Amino acid sequence: MTSSPLVLVGAAGWLHPAWRNGFYPDDLPDDWLLSYYNTQFNAVYLPAPVWQAATDSTWAQWLHDTLDGFHFVLEPGDAAPPKPASPRVLLASPAWERGHVWWLDETPDLRALAQRITQQAATGEPLFVFSRSGNLALMEQANTLRQVMGY
Repeated sequence: MTSSPLVLVGAAGWLHPAWRNGFYPDDLPDDWLLSYYNTQFNAVYLPAPVWQAATDSTWAQWLHDTLDGFHFVLEPGDAAPPKPASPRVLLASPAWERGHVWWLDETPDLRALAQRITQQAATGEPLFVFSRSGNLALMEQANTLRQVMGY
């Protein structure tokens, strides 16, 4: 079994229309978007309506299309169906989110993020760094910071 990375970077969803004109290759089929996203980022935050609407076969495909170290973080929802039984699928309760999620759009300060990563490293628990808006520039900066810090 491989260990999970300490800092995981991603966005809220992988279907951002603006990404079609630069991030994703022009000829990439829609059903390959998640696989490509997974080559650049190692986590995705899924809003409740998205993951709750996913069928068992869709979940099986999503898990198959991503590497073992990739994680799905799920927004809690009302009367949510059970999440898939996988250690790569995490339900983000408000308390868990406070301790494990950094929202880039709300706090894009990389110095503050570096401090948070250092604090998080002391706990040994993962830190998920997400962009709600899918701001690729911020996500790439966070990925670079993660690499420079050795995480």
